[in-house]
Amino acid sequence: MLDKVEAEQDGRPGRRLSWPWFLLVVIVYAGIIQGLGLLIGVDTGDSDSAFPSTEALVRNALIPMGASIVFAAGLVTWLGWWGEVLSYRTPARSWVRWVPISMIAVALLGLNYGHLADQSVSLVLCLLLLGLFVGVGEELMFRGIGVHVFRRAGLTEGKVALWSSLVFGLVHVSNAVGAGAQAIAQALVVSTSGYFFYLCLRVGGTILLPMLAHGLWDISLISHLVGDEPQASLGMALVILLQVALIIVLLVRRRTIEPATLGAPG
Repeated sequence: MLDKVEAEQDGRPGRRLSWPWFLLVVIVYAGIIQGLGLLIGVDTGDSDSAFPSTEALVRNALIPMGASIVFAAGLVTWLGWWGEVLSYRTPARSWVRWVPISMIAVALLGLNYGHLADQSVSLVLCLLLLGLFVGVGEELMFRGIGVHVFRRAGLTEGKVALWSSLVFGLVHVSNAVGAGAQAIAQALVVSTSGYFFYLCLRVGGTILLPMLAHGLWDISLISHLVGDEPQASLGMALVILLQVALIIVLLVRRRTIEPATLGAPG
């Protein structure tokens, strides 16, 4: 349940949001994005592109994501969690810093620059703004609110990372509204990405780093899907290869994320 928790009770000021209520919040969050997309979106069923025009990108994605940011920011404000959400002072071992470094580098290399050069300035600018909105909105909801919900519930860092990432992946099943069964596979991949963004949070000590990595990552992934004629690029292969490589690294080194003084994740 939601209730007011004074600082002297558990050392954390603000209201408490239990995990069942957080799941309800996530459903509302997804409903805002999908509902607005259905309400004001442009039908792109006759196009091979996800965003064939600036109007489609704005109405199908930019406005819904903007509304989700307002919702998430309003919730953080109501909870009184801005101090916790903006700063996450839980260190990780030095090797983990290569997660955000590699993600940002590959996202920049993987951008389909040639294809974007053929698009209108307005479409490219809206794509960059969409990346910003996705990075801010999704990180605020899942690495901001979600991580702290599970952390306040007393879970170890390993389980905080696991459950917040699983919820992050599951919410993308809502994309089945427009993407069909492939959204299930997307949800599995997104869950691993959520874990990577959690590690960005640990490395940076602030939610701004995963916001940056997430935004660039999505811009890179979407950069070949805009315009009348979507165009794949070799850069996409880099993104896919890094995703696979990071999954392998996490499977091998997941127990060496925590500094020795904190112990292995649970």
